[in-house]
Amino acid sequence: MFDFFRRKRRPGPDQLEPGEVQAPAAPESGGIPPPPEASDASVSEAPVAPPASEPAVVRRPERPTPVGPADPAPVGRGAPAEPAALAPSRPAAEPVVAPPPVVAPSPVVAPTPVVAPPRFIAPPPAVAPSESAPADEAPAPRSWRDRLKAGLGLSRDKLANALTGVFRRRTLDEEALEELESALLQADVGVDATQHLVDDLRERYRRAGPEADPRQVLRDGLTALLAPLEGPLVIGPQRPFVIMLAGVNGAGKTTSIGKLAKWLRDQDLTVLLAAGDTFRAAAREQLVAWGERNNVTVIQQQGGDPAAVVFDAIGAAKARGIDVVIADTAGRLPTQAHLMEELTKIRRVTAKAREGAPDSVLLVLDANTGQNGLAQVKAFDAAIGLTGLIVTKLDGSAKGGVVAAIAKQHPVPLQFIGVGEGLDDLRPFVARDFVDALLPDSSS
Repeated sequence: MFDFFRRKRRPGPDQLEPGEVQAPAAPESGGIPPPPEASDASVSEAPVAPPASEPAVVRRPERPTPVGPADPAPVGRGAPAEPAALAPSRPAAEPVVAPPPVVAPSPVVAPTPVVAPPRFIAPPPAVAPSESAPADEAPAPRSWRDRLKAGLGLSRDKLANALTGVFRRRTLDEEALEELESALLQADVGVDATQHLVDDLRERYRRAGPEADPRQVLRDGLTALLAPLEGPLVIGPQRPFVIMLAGVNGAGKTTSIGKLAKWLRDQDLTVLLAAGDTFRAAAREQLVAWGERNNVTVIQQQGGDPAAVVFDAIGAAKARGIDVVIADTAGRLPTQAHLMEELTKIRRVTAKAREGAPDSVLLVLDANTGQNGLAQVKAFDAAIGLTGLIVTKLDGSAKGGVVAAIAKQHPVPLQFIGVGEGLDDLRPFVARDFVDALLPDSSS
């Protein structure tokens, strides 16, 4: 706390007792008295207490008085001096620590809105069609004639463009017949067949009279030329009935076997396939795929002899009561004598498996080969004795006239023609349908 001092009238120097020292005067402003001068012993004299008669004045010092032992006050006028009270030390003010800067709070990021899943909207109830508005029906499948006409489009367009000038005239003179001859040769009809058609047209037109339609006269002559090729495949009473297919590489033998199996199945006949093409890669797998599509069993051997495969297939057909066995063979060129001899071997082994087999030997021809197809017919017929032909890929060829060349030079029954990749795109050959698709009449 603080010390309190009392004031009294200061005695003059003449009033001091001997040995008494006058105390320093207190400041008038009421401030803190100056510290006493230090002696050698660093002891300060204590101020003399004022008489009790004067009132005490309380002063608050502005700063604390140094702490130290106070000297005993001198004895004044016989009165004992009172010990001075020690001024308490004021604790040093603690340094004011500046408050930490206020950090602005980070902005609150709005959460990503949750998109509600789209509600399932039930479709409107189906409205039953009224009787007045019949429901849409599935398009009916195209007839065979329509497919044949579409398949022979390239050959028909080529022949029609060449015959435009001929049929524009109403009379057939020699100039018109020369134009007709050039048009037939361009359609790959062949020299012999072309000459036959021109001569036949001249004779028919002479008998019909000048009012006859040249187009219709030509259609009749072409139909008469192709009619001998009509020879449908007839399944005899032999069981199993054995059909062997041959042809060059890429002619379409395996595909034709698959389509032929479908046609036989439609005749309520059971079928078994023999994978005799052990040379071409993936030939067996391709035949198995066709067998699965037709629900037909395939007899195969990996790397076996083709004749042995056919022999085993005939034995399996006998045991299972199968109606027809179709034997596939590897593709070969007619100029390769050793491969043609292999076909002869297959035919001999087949006869051992069942007397009189094979019952039908079919050559598969690619219509794109044109006149070369005629050479193939002659070579294979000489090697294995052909009983029928299958002409494929007529839908992608403009050489449909080769059929007329075969009919004229080496007529072998054309039993099937193919105009597409579908299972039903292999049908028996009919001369009138073929002519209608190749050379339609003027009303079409």
